[in-house]
Amino acid sequence: MTDFTVRSMEQRDLGAVGTLAGRLVRMHYEWDRLRFLTPVDPEEGYRRWFATQLDVEETMLLVAEDAEGVCGYVYARLEPRSYNDLLDACAWLHDILVDERARRRGIGEALVKETFARAKAKGAPRVVLLTAVQNAGAQRLFARCGFRNTMLEMTAELA
Repeated sequence: MTDFTVRSMEQRDLGAVGTLAGRLVRMHYEWDRLRFLTPVDPEEGYRRWFATQLDVEETMLLVAEDAEGVCGYVYARLEPRSYNDLLDACAWLHDILVDERARRRGIGEALVKETFARAKAKGAPRVVLLTAVQNAGAQRLFARCGFRNTMLEMTAELA
């Protein structure tokens, strides 16, 4: 039996999700300050962005909630064929984060599995994601959920 639920994100969740998304931005920025965007109030930016996406058919916004409130989220979208990425139409899992207080309870896996179910129901043949090379914990989660390595992003600074 789980002590959390996974459901669609609602307007009332935007504050908590914005806070989690801000943590995600700051975590990536600390890993690589040249590659990742500078975190200037990402909480408010995410709140505004997700508010515009709540009713978009191609977007999948999920939250995990336990007795203490929202403890994780997913942002995924159906994306069209991309010749730039050599990728047929698919679902992209753009963001996933589980609050540190709620980790090691299966929440991340439950969020990924629900994303898979919703993406499949929307006709996506696969889910694709990018993960920071430093994020070994997330990579283990993704491997457990059936993801495989396919590409390696490389960055060169020109300044």
